[in-house]
Amino acid sequence: MPLRELLTERKEPVRVTVGLGDWQPITIKFSGEVLPRDRAEAFKGAMFAAYPGDVVFSKIDARNGAVGLIPATMPKVVLTPEYPVMVPDLMKLRPAYLHYLLRAEHFRHDLQRQASGTSGRKRVTPEAFLGLSVPLPTLDEQDALVTAYEAALTKAADKEADAARMALASQRAFEAALGVAPAPPLPDRPVFIARFKDVERWSHEGVLRDVTYTASTSAKWPMVALSSVGKVSYGLQKSPANRPGKHSRPYLRVANVQRGVLDLAEMKYMDVPDDDMPKLRLLDGDVLLCEGNSPDLVGRGAIWRNEISDCIHQNHVLRVRVDLSKLLPDFLLAVINSSHGQAYFRSKAKRTTNLASINSTEVAALPVPLPPTAKQAALVKALGDNEKASKAVAFEASELRRVAWATFEAALFEPGV
Repeated sequence: MPLRELLTERKEPVRVTVGLGDWQPITIKFSGEVLPRDRAEAFKGAMFAAYPGDVVFSKIDARNGAVGLIPATMPKVVLTPEYPVMVPDLMKLRPAYLHYLLRAEHFRHDLQRQASGTSGRKRVTPEAFLGLSVPLPTLDEQDALVTAYEAALTKAADKEADAARMALASQRAFEAALGVAPAPPLPDRPVFIARFKDVERWSHEGVLRDVTYTASTSAKWPMVALSSVGKVSYGLQKSPANRPGKHSRPYLRVANVQRGVLDLAEMKYMDVPDDDMPKLRLLDGDVLLCEGNSPDLVGRGAIWRNEISDCIHQNHVLRVRVDLSKLLPDFLLAVINSSHGQAYFRSKAKRTTNLASINSTEVAALPVPLPPTAKQAALVKALGDNEKASKAVAFEASELRRVAWATFEAALFEPGV
Protein backbone atom coordinates (compact mmCIF):
# COMPACT_ATOMS: atom_id res chain seq x y z
CA MET A 1 0.00 0.00 0.00
CA PRO A 2 1.18 3.57 -0.56
CA LEU A 3 2.34 5.24 2.63
CA ARG A 4 -0.23 8.02 2.17
CA GLU A 5 -2.86 5.42 3.18
CA LEU A 6 -0.91 4.50 6.31
CA LEU A 7 0.60 7.82 7.46
CA THR A 8 -0.80 11.30 7.96
CA GLU A 9 1.42 14.37 7.93
CA ARG A 10 1.49 16.24 11.25
CA LYS A 11 1.91 20.02 11.02
CA GLU A 12 1.46 21.15 14.60
CA PRO A 13 3.18 24.53 15.15
CA VAL A 14 5.41 25.08 18.17
CA ARG A 15 5.56 28.61 19.55
CA VAL A 16 7.92 29.51 22.37
CA THR A 17 8.86 32.84 23.86
CA VAL A 18 12.08 32.19 25.80
CA GLY A 19 14.18 29.25 24.66
CA LEU A 20 12.84 25.79 23.82
CA GLY A 21 11.84 24.91 27.38
CA ASP A 22 10.85 21.24 27.56
CA TRP A 23 10.79 20.84 23.78
CA GLN A 24 13.59 18.51 22.67
CA PRO A 25 15.46 19.15 19.38
CA ILE A 26 16.80 16.02 17.70
CA THR A 27 19.09 14.68 15.04
CA ILE A 28 18.58 11.53 12.94
CA LYS A 29 21.52 9.26 12.21
CA PHE A 30 21.89 7.47 8.88
CA SER A 31 21.14 4.29 10.83
CA GLY A 32 17.67 5.69 11.60
CA GLU A 33 18.50 6.26 15.27
CA VAL A 34 16.86 9.39 16.67
CA LEU A 35 19.10 11.18 19.18
CA PRO A 36 18.63 14.28 21.36
CA ARG A 37 20.41 17.42 20.22
CA ASP A 38 22.11 19.80 22.65
CA ARG A 39 20.36 23.07 21.90
CA ALA A 40 18.39 25.42 24.16
CA GLU A 41 17.60 28.34 21.86
CA ALA A 42 14.66 28.34 19.45
CA PHE A 43 15.20 27.78 15.73
CA LYS A 44 14.75 30.68 13.36
CA GLY A 45 11.54 30.44 11.39
CA ALA A 46 8.73 27.93 11.79
CA MET A 47 8.95 25.00 14.23
CA PHE A 48 6.77 21.89 14.42
CA ALA A 49 5.97 19.24 17.02
CA ALA A 50 6.52 15.48 17.00
CA TYR A 51 5.66 12.86 19.61
CA PRO A 52 6.64 9.25 20.46
CA GLY A 53 5.81 6.90 17.60
CA ASP A 54 5.81 9.62 14.92
CA VAL A 55 7.87 9.00 11.78
CA VAL A 56 10.36 11.77 11.02
CA PHE A 57 12.90 12.14 8.24
CA SER A 58 15.45 14.59 6.97
CA LYS A 59 14.53 15.90 3.54
CA ILE A 60 18.17 16.08 2.48
CA ASP A 61 19.44 12.92 4.18
CA ALA A 62 16.46 10.57 3.95
CA ARG A 63 18.11 8.95 0.92
CA ASN A 64 21.07 8.11 3.17
CA GLY A 65 18.88 6.47 5.80
CA ALA A 66 17.93 9.42 8.04
CA VAL A 67 14.39 8.14 8.68
CA GLY A 68 13.22 7.03 12.11
CA LEU A 69 10.59 6.91 14.82
CA ILE A 70 10.49 9.25 17.81
CA PRO A 71 11.30 7.09 20.86
CA ALA A 72 9.18 6.98 24.02
CA THR A 73 12.03 8.69 25.89
CA MET A 74 11.29 11.95 24.04
CA PRO A 75 7.75 13.10 24.91
CA LYS A 76 7.95 16.48 23.14
CA VAL A 77 10.15 16.93 20.07
CA VAL A 78 10.59 20.14 18.09
CA LEU A 79 11.64 20.20 14.44
CA THR A 80 12.21 22.62 11.59
CA PRO A 81 10.38 22.27 8.25
CA GLU A 82 13.42 20.32 6.98
CA TYR A 83 12.14 17.39 9.08
CA PRO A 84 8.60 16.36 8.04
CA VAL A 85 6.53 14.52 10.67
CA MET A 86 4.16 11.62 9.87
CA VAL A 87 1.65 9.93 12.18
CA PRO A 88 1.15 6.16 11.61
CA ASP A 89 -2.35 4.66 11.50
CA LEU A 90 -2.12 2.23 14.43
CA MET A 91 -5.11 0.28 13.12
CA LYS A 92 -2.92 -0.78 10.18
CA LEU A 93 0.68 -0.51 11.39
CA ARG A 94 2.51 -1.77 14.45
CA PRO A 95 5.22 0.75 15.47
CA ALA A 96 7.83 -2.02 15.86
CA TYR A 97 7.07 -3.39 12.38
CA LEU A 98 7.29 0.09 10.90
CA HIS A 99 10.60 0.70 12.69
CA TYR A 100 12.21 -2.32 11.00
CA LEU A 101 10.46 -1.77 7.67
CA LEU A 102 12.12 1.66 7.40
CA ARG A 103 15.52 -0.09 7.64
CA ALA A 104 14.80 -2.62 4.88
CA GLU A 105 17.16 -2.38 1.91
CA HIS A 106 14.29 -2.49 -0.60
CA PHE A 107 12.57 0.46 1.13
CA ARG A 108 15.79 2.45 1.26
CA HIS A 109 16.44 1.89 -2.45
CA ASP A 110 12.94 3.09 -3.27
CA LEU A 111 13.51 6.12 -1.04
CA GLN A 112 16.75 6.99 -2.83
CA ARG A 113 14.91 7.01 -6.14
CA GLN A 114 12.43 9.55 -4.76
CA ALA A 115 15.13 12.16 -4.12
CA SER A 116 15.04 15.05 -6.58
CA GLY A 117 16.91 18.29 -7.15
CA THR A 118 20.43 19.30 -8.10
CA SER A 119 23.32 16.90 -7.57
CA GLY A 120 24.51 16.92 -3.96
CA ARG A 121 21.40 18.79 -2.74
CA LYS A 122 18.73 16.25 -3.61
CA ARG A 123 15.76 16.17 -1.26
CA VAL A 124 12.86 13.86 -0.51
CA THR A 125 9.62 15.82 -0.24
CA PRO A 126 6.71 14.74 2.00
CA GLU A 127 4.67 14.03 -1.15
CA ALA A 128 7.39 11.76 -2.57
CA PHE A 129 7.77 9.97 0.76
CA LEU A 130 4.03 9.33 1.06
CA GLY A 131 4.00 8.03 -2.52
CA LEU A 132 6.22 5.07 -1.61
CA SER A 133 4.52 1.68 -1.54
CA VAL A 134 5.25 -0.81 1.24
CA PRO A 135 4.15 -4.38 2.02
CA LEU A 136 1.36 -4.50 4.60
CA PRO A 137 0.86 -7.84 6.37
CA THR A 138 -1.98 -8.19 8.84
CA LEU A 139 -1.34 -6.92 12.37
CA ASP A 140 -0.93 -10.52 13.59
CA GLU A 141 1.60 -11.20 10.83
CA GLN A 142 3.46 -8.00 11.69
CA ASP A 143 3.61 -9.12 15.33
CA ALA A 144 4.91 -12.56 14.30
CA LEU A 145 7.64 -11.09 12.10
CA VAL A 146 8.80 -8.72 14.82
CA THR A 147 8.68 -11.41 17.52
CA ALA A 148 10.78 -13.83 15.46
CA TYR A 149 13.33 -11.19 14.56
CA GLU A 150 13.68 -9.84 18.09
CA ALA A 151 13.96 -13.36 19.52
CA ALA A 152 16.94 -13.92 17.21
CA LEU A 153 18.44 -10.61 18.35
CA THR A 154 18.10 -11.71 21.98
CA LYS A 155 19.82 -15.01 21.25
CA ALA A 156 22.59 -13.18 19.39
CA ALA A 157 23.05 -10.76 22.30
CA ASP A 158 23.37 -13.73 24.68
CA LYS A 159 26.07 -15.23 22.48
CA GLU A 160 27.89 -11.90 22.30
CA ALA A 161 27.82 -11.72 26.09
CA ASP A 162 29.21 -15.28 26.24
CA ALA A 163 32.00 -14.32 23.83
CA ALA A 164 32.87 -11.26 25.93
CA ARG A 165 32.96 -13.37 29.11
CA MET A 166 35.19 -15.95 27.42
CA ALA A 167 37.60 -13.25 26.23
CA LEU A 168 37.72 -11.65 29.69
CA ALA A 169 38.25 -15.00 31.44
CA SER A 170 41.08 -15.82 29.01
CA GLN A 171 42.78 -12.49 29.69
CA ARG A 172 42.36 -12.90 33.43
CA ALA A 173 43.84 -16.41 33.30
CA PHE A 174 46.87 -15.10 31.40
CA GLU A 175 47.36 -12.30 33.91
CA ALA A 176 46.89 -14.62 36.88
CA ALA A 177 49.54 -17.01 35.52
CA LEU A 178 51.98 -14.09 35.49
CA GLY A 179 50.86 -12.59 38.78
CA VAL A 180 49.81 -9.36 37.11
CA ALA A 181 46.05 -9.77 37.53
CA PRO A 182 44.00 -6.59 38.08
CA ALA A 183 45.03 -4.75 41.20
CA PRO A 184 42.79 -4.54 44.28
CA PRO A 185 40.04 -1.92 44.01
CA LEU A 186 41.05 1.60 44.93
CA PRO A 187 39.23 3.62 47.58
CA ASP A 188 36.42 5.63 46.06
CA ARG A 189 37.74 9.11 46.70
CA PRO A 190 39.36 11.90 44.67
CA VAL A 191 43.04 12.78 45.03
CA PHE A 192 44.31 16.18 43.96
CA ILE A 193 47.98 15.68 44.81
CA ALA A 194 50.84 15.00 42.38
CA ARG A 195 54.52 15.77 42.28
CA PHE A 196 55.06 18.80 40.08
CA LYS A 197 57.44 16.91 37.77
CA ASP A 198 54.68 14.35 37.15
CA VAL A 199 51.94 16.82 36.26
CA GLU A 200 52.35 16.13 32.52
CA ARG A 201 51.91 12.43 33.23
CA TRP A 202 48.84 12.91 35.40
CA SER A 203 47.09 9.64 36.17
CA HIS A 204 44.50 9.61 38.93
CA GLU A 205 44.92 5.85 39.30
CA GLY A 206 48.70 6.00 39.42
CA VAL A 207 48.84 8.80 41.99
CA LEU A 208 46.08 7.24 44.10
CA ARG A 209 47.94 3.92 44.24
CA ASP A 210 51.07 5.79 45.18
CA VAL A 211 49.53 7.71 48.09
CA THR A 212 47.44 4.77 49.36
CA TYR A 213 50.21 2.17 48.93
CA THR A 214 47.85 -0.10 47.01
CA ALA A 215 50.07 -2.59 45.17
CA SER A 216 49.18 -3.14 41.52
CA THR A 217 51.01 -6.45 40.97
CA SER A 218 52.51 -9.43 42.77
CA ALA A 219 54.43 -11.00 39.91
CA LYS A 220 55.19 -14.73 39.95
CA TRP A 221 58.18 -14.28 37.65
CA PRO A 222 61.13 -11.88 37.65
CA MET A 223 60.09 -8.40 36.52
CA VAL A 224 62.61 -6.75 34.21
CA ALA A 225 62.68 -3.48 32.34
CA LEU A 226 61.91 -3.93 28.67
CA SER A 227 65.22 -2.23 27.84
CA SER A 228 67.10 -5.23 29.34
CA VAL A 229 65.54 -7.67 26.85
CA GLY A 230 64.84 -5.45 23.86
CA LYS A 231 65.71 -2.21 22.12
CA VAL A 232 63.17 0.56 21.60
CA SER A 233 63.68 2.76 18.54
CA TYR A 234 61.93 5.67 16.87
CA GLY A 235 61.26 5.61 13.15
CA LEU A 236 62.10 8.15 10.49
CA GLN A 237 60.50 11.58 10.66
CA LYS A 238 58.65 12.64 7.53
CA SER A 239 60.06 15.83 5.95
CA PRO A 240 60.39 17.58 2.57
CA ALA A 241 63.88 16.09 2.31
CA ASN A 242 62.57 12.52 2.12
CA ARG A 243 59.63 12.91 -0.20
CA PRO A 244 59.19 9.83 -2.45
CA GLY A 245 61.93 9.74 -5.07
CA LYS A 246 64.56 7.39 -6.42
CA HIS A 247 64.62 5.27 -3.26
CA SER A 248 60.95 5.26 -2.29
CA ARG A 249 60.18 2.91 0.61
CA PRO A 250 56.82 2.04 2.21
CA TYR A 251 56.50 3.14 5.81
CA LEU A 252 54.10 2.41 8.66
CA ARG A 253 52.02 5.21 10.14
CA VAL A 254 49.92 5.18 13.30
CA ALA A 255 46.88 4.39 11.13
CA ASN A 256 48.55 1.16 9.97
CA VAL A 257 49.11 -0.11 13.52
CA GLN A 258 45.82 -1.33 14.95
CA ARG A 259 45.39 -3.28 18.19
CA GLY A 260 46.89 -6.68 17.49
CA VAL A 261 46.82 -6.36 13.69
CA LEU A 262 48.35 -4.32 10.91
CA ASP A 263 46.15 -2.54 8.37
CA LEU A 264 48.26 -2.39 5.22
CA ALA A 265 45.48 -1.48 2.78
CA GLU A 266 46.90 2.03 2.29
CA MET A 267 50.65 2.54 2.40
CA LYS A 268 52.55 5.78 2.04
CA TYR A 269 56.17 6.23 0.93
CA MET A 270 59.25 8.24 1.73
CA ASP A 271 62.73 8.32 0.24
CA VAL A 272 65.41 6.31 2.09
CA PRO A 273 68.88 5.69 0.57
CA ASP A 274 70.14 2.09 0.46
CA ASP A 275 72.88 2.84 3.01
CA ASP A 276 70.27 3.82 5.64
CA MET A 277 68.03 0.79 5.19
CA PRO A 278 69.93 -1.69 7.43
CA LYS A 279 69.16 0.37 10.55
CA LEU A 280 65.62 1.32 9.49
CA ARG A 281 64.27 -1.84 7.82
CA LEU A 282 61.61 -3.67 9.79
CA LEU A 283 62.40 -7.31 10.59
CA ASP A 284 60.14 -10.26 11.29
CA GLY A 285 59.05 -10.19 14.94
CA ASP A 286 59.45 -6.44 15.51
CA VAL A 287 56.79 -5.19 17.92
CA LEU A 288 55.32 -1.86 16.81
CA LEU A 289 53.67 0.53 19.25
CA CYS A 290 51.82 3.79 18.70
CA GLU A 291 53.46 6.75 20.41
CA GLY A 292 50.02 8.28 20.94
CA ASN A 293 48.12 11.38 19.79
CA SER A 294 44.81 10.37 21.37
CA PRO A 295 44.57 8.49 24.70
CA ASP A 296 43.27 5.29 23.10
CA LEU A 297 46.30 5.13 20.78
CA VAL A 298 48.98 5.13 23.49
CA GLY A 299 50.64 1.72 23.47
CA ARG A 300 48.41 0.26 20.75
CA GLY A 301 50.54 -2.40 19.12
CA ALA A 302 50.99 -5.15 16.56
CA ILE A 303 53.77 -7.43 15.31
CA TRP A 304 55.55 -7.10 11.98
CA ARG A 305 55.64 -10.35 9.97
CA ASN A 306 57.56 -9.26 6.87
CA GLU A 307 54.31 -8.52 5.05
CA ILE A 308 56.04 -5.99 2.75
CA SER A 309 59.69 -5.98 1.74
CA ASP A 310 61.94 -3.03 2.60
CA CYS A 311 59.37 -1.40 4.88
CA ILE A 312 60.27 1.14 7.57
CA HIS A 313 58.28 3.00 10.24
CA GLN A 314 57.52 6.66 10.92
CA ASN A 315 58.72 8.40 14.08
CA HIS A 316 55.24 8.28 15.66
CA VAL A 317 55.49 4.48 15.68
CA LEU A 318 57.96 2.93 18.12
CA ARG A 319 59.78 -0.29 17.24
CA VAL A 320 60.71 -2.84 19.89
CA ARG A 321 63.25 -5.44 18.72
CA VAL A 322 63.49 -8.11 21.40
CA ASP A 323 66.22 -10.58 22.36
CA LEU A 324 64.50 -13.76 21.16
CA SER A 325 66.52 -15.90 23.55
CA LYS A 326 64.77 -14.17 26.46
CA LEU A 327 61.51 -12.67 25.22
CA LEU A 328 59.02 -13.70 22.53
CA PRO A 329 57.33 -10.89 20.52
CA ASP A 330 53.85 -12.42 20.91
CA PHE A 331 54.32 -12.68 24.66
CA LEU A 332 55.47 -9.06 24.90
CA LEU A 333 52.42 -7.88 22.95
CA ALA A 334 50.15 -9.92 25.24
CA VAL A 335 51.76 -8.27 28.28
CA ILE A 336 51.34 -4.83 26.70
CA ASN A 337 47.62 -5.56 26.08
CA SER A 338 47.09 -6.89 29.61
CA SER A 339 45.63 -4.74 32.37
CA HIS A 340 49.19 -4.48 33.75
CA GLY A 341 50.57 -3.09 30.49
CA GLN A 342 47.67 -0.77 29.79
CA ALA A 343 47.74 0.62 33.34
CA TYR A 344 51.46 1.32 32.93
CA PHE A 345 50.95 3.25 29.70
CA ARG A 346 48.05 5.22 31.17
CA SER A 347 50.15 6.20 34.18
CA LYS A 348 53.20 7.25 32.13
CA ALA A 349 51.57 8.97 29.18
CA LYS A 350 51.99 12.72 28.94
CA ARG A 351 48.60 14.36 28.57
CA THR A 352 47.19 17.61 27.29
CA THR A 353 43.49 18.43 26.86
CA ASN A 354 42.66 15.77 24.25
CA LEU A 355 46.08 14.32 23.46
CA ALA A 356 48.31 11.75 25.09
CA SER A 357 51.68 10.28 24.19
CA ILE A 358 54.49 8.16 25.57
CA ASN A 359 58.19 8.36 24.71
CA SER A 360 60.77 5.67 24.05
CA THR A 361 62.30 6.04 27.52
CA GLU A 362 58.99 5.23 29.19
CA VAL A 363 58.36 2.29 26.85
CA ALA A 364 61.86 0.96 27.56
CA ALA A 365 61.11 1.10 31.30
CA LEU A 366 57.96 -1.07 31.00
CA PRO A 367 58.18 -3.78 33.69
CA VAL A 368 57.89 -7.15 31.92
CA PRO A 369 57.35 -10.46 33.76
CA LEU A 370 59.92 -12.89 32.37
CA PRO A 371 59.11 -16.62 32.49
CA PRO A 372 61.29 -18.99 30.40
CA THR A 373 60.53 -18.72 26.67
CA ALA A 374 58.91 -22.19 26.68
CA LYS A 375 56.44 -20.98 29.32
CA GLN A 376 55.90 -17.75 27.37
CA ALA A 377 55.03 -19.80 24.27
CA ALA A 378 52.60 -21.98 26.23
CA LEU A 379 50.83 -18.98 27.75
CA VAL A 380 50.55 -17.26 24.38
CA LYS A 381 49.15 -20.44 22.78
CA ALA A 382 46.51 -20.79 25.50
CA LEU A 383 45.59 -17.13 25.09
CA GLY A 384 45.35 -17.52 21.31
CA ASP A 385 43.25 -20.70 21.53
CA ASN A 386 40.81 -19.03 23.92
CA GLU A 387 40.65 -15.95 21.69
CA LYS A 388 39.76 -18.14 18.69
CA ALA A 389 37.00 -19.82 20.70
CA SER A 390 35.64 -16.44 21.78
CA LYS A 391 35.70 -15.13 18.21
CA ALA A 392 33.90 -18.26 16.99
CA VAL A 393 31.03 -17.59 19.40
CA ALA A 394 31.00 -13.91 18.38
CA PHE A 395 30.81 -15.00 14.72
CA GLU A 396 27.83 -17.23 15.54
CA ALA A 397 26.14 -14.17 17.03
CA SER A 398 26.79 -12.05 13.94
CA GLU A 399 25.46 -14.85 11.72
CA LEU A 400 22.31 -15.03 13.82
CA ARG A 401 21.76 -11.32 13.30
CA ARG A 402 22.46 -11.56 9.57
CA VAL A 403 20.14 -14.54 8.98
CA ALA A 404 17.38 -13.04 11.13
CA TRP A 405 17.42 -9.80 9.15
CA ALA A 406 17.57 -11.64 5.82
CA THR A 407 14.56 -13.72 6.90
CA PHE A 408 12.62 -10.58 7.89
CA GLU A 409 13.28 -8.93 4.52
CA ALA A 410 12.61 -12.11 2.53
CA ALA A 411 9.16 -12.37 4.15
CA LEU A 412 8.29 -8.95 2.71
CA PHE A 413 10.20 -8.48 -0.54
CA GLU A 414 11.04 -10.65 -3.53
CA PRO A 415 14.86 -10.92 -3.91
CA GLY A 416 16.20 -8.55 -6.57
CA VAL A 417 12.84 -6.90 -7.18
